[in-house]
Amino acid sequence: MERQKGFTVFELIVAIVFLLVAGTFFYIQKRNIDVAANDSARKVAINSIYYNLEEVYYAANGAYPEYLTSDQLTGLDPELLKDPSGIEVNQEGSNYTYTPKDCTDNKCKSYTLTADLENESDYTKTSRHE
Repeated sequence: MERQKGFTVFELIVAIVFLLVAGTFFYIQKRNIDVAANDSARKVAINSIYYNLEEVYYAANGAYPEYLTSDQLTGLDPELLKDPSGIEVNQEGSNYTYTPKDCTDNKCKSYTLTADLENESDYTKTSRHE
């Protein structure tokens, strides 16, 4: 009797299960890497905005702005004012929040700058000056 070539049903099931497990593992790892990269990008942006507010804007104006715009923060790449989804600071759905305090005529005494992170608690920076 001649043996037939090909795979048995059992071998096919084992191969499919293996591919499903490997695919699931790959998907979970890729998602974790993407989330960590987005959180890192958010921290970099918040730090850049913070240092620009402190070292450039406050040094030149003696106060903080009431609103964040690329016109006010000239030493900053305007793309950093957008979260990884492309939504600007304080816009609906943005991961970035700028909360100025004690403002008069677009001059504020202090602020809080926050990024909502996916894997960690919120990342917050507060003004050096009160």
